[in-house]
Amino acid sequence: MADGTVRIDGNSLLLAGGVRVRFIRTLRLPETGTHPLPPGLGEFPLRRVEDYPDTVPAEWLTRGGVMLPVYLREAMWLSFGTSEPAALQVGVGKVCAVSGKPWTPRPARDPQNYVVLPRQPWLDGINSGKGTVRQFVAVPLGLGATVEGQVTGEEVWGGVQLQSFPLNGTALQTWRQEQRRLAEAAERRRRSAEAGGYGAAMPMAPGSAPQWGAPPPASAAPRAAAAMGLGVGGSMRQEVYADDRPLSDWATTAAGRVFVHLVTPPEWRRITGEAPPPSPVDRAAYTRAGLPWFDYYDQDAADLDPTDALGAVKPVGDWLGDDHTPWQPPSHQQVKPLGDAPGKPVADGDW
Repeated sequence: MADGTVRIDGNSLLLAGGVRVRFIRTLRLPETGTHPLPPGLGEFPLRRVEDYPDTVPAEWLTRGGVMLPVYLREAMWLSFGTSEPAALQVGVGKVCAVSGKPWTPRPARDPQNYVVLPRQPWLDGINSGKGTVRQFVAVPLGLGATVEGQVTGEEVWGGVQLQSFPLNGTALQTWRQEQRRLAEAAERRRRSAEAGGYGAAMPMAPGSAPQWGAPPPASAAPRAAAAMGLGVGGSMRQEVYADDRPLSDWATTAAGRVFVHLVTPPEWRRITGEAPPPSPVDRAAYTRAGLPWFDYYDQDAADLDPTDALGAVKPVGDWLGDDHTPWQPPSHQQVKPLGDAPGKPVADGDW
């Protein structure tokens, strides 16, 4: 998509420039300790706000974008894909989830205010510590529990904001030339392998590549809605990678941007007429069943330092109390190492 639009493809957001973002349901971590990466338990459904003009709040129509249903204290992570390199800004209530700074219209450094794609395959929470993030957890506005409320002192926006920037013309041309060179080298190796040449690669069985976060197999008039934002939960081992390109390599105008509204399940049913997803799975039952957790490491990447603003954000339990959800830590054997344009366009608005 080169026209600056954002579209929904199934349960994915497609931002101009080839960036794909999915919102993944997951297990909520305990708010003490540091944990492996939790699994993906399916995608949150997405709907365009403008398709429900008679039932969404009027301010949502002004902001445009999309909406998804989420339960109180439900956790999520964001999965990224891209056809070409991109700088992606992620805002929670218009606070940058990487730098803790206010939302800005372009990439910046010192501190870095974006994730680098495709190097960053996902983001589970705010950049809160060296080699760790604090999990994204949904909470209502008005309590002060959101990242927005704790960093800015007020809760105005809620939701999630995304903005993507492609490489500029010169940097993109250089990257494409390098990709062509690599593709030609791969083709030469393939032909050599077919001819029985030395160094032929062993074939990989379909589906054997890591698929962390993949969904499990299938077995009235507008009014104010129950506004939701993102707070933080437990800590997990995940790096937010530093950009090794000069800032000048990135475009200064966004290729695509979108406002993602978070809707409570009852409001989702009222607005769309659809049943919301079932409530989240019990995390202790998941672990007892021997299902996997994950660990990811990129030896060539550098982790960003935490910022004071995000490091000081407190977990939602400080506002809502401990709900005493049972917790059973995964065994060592359960932690798996990982490593090394259809649809109508989504309307953008004033935000």
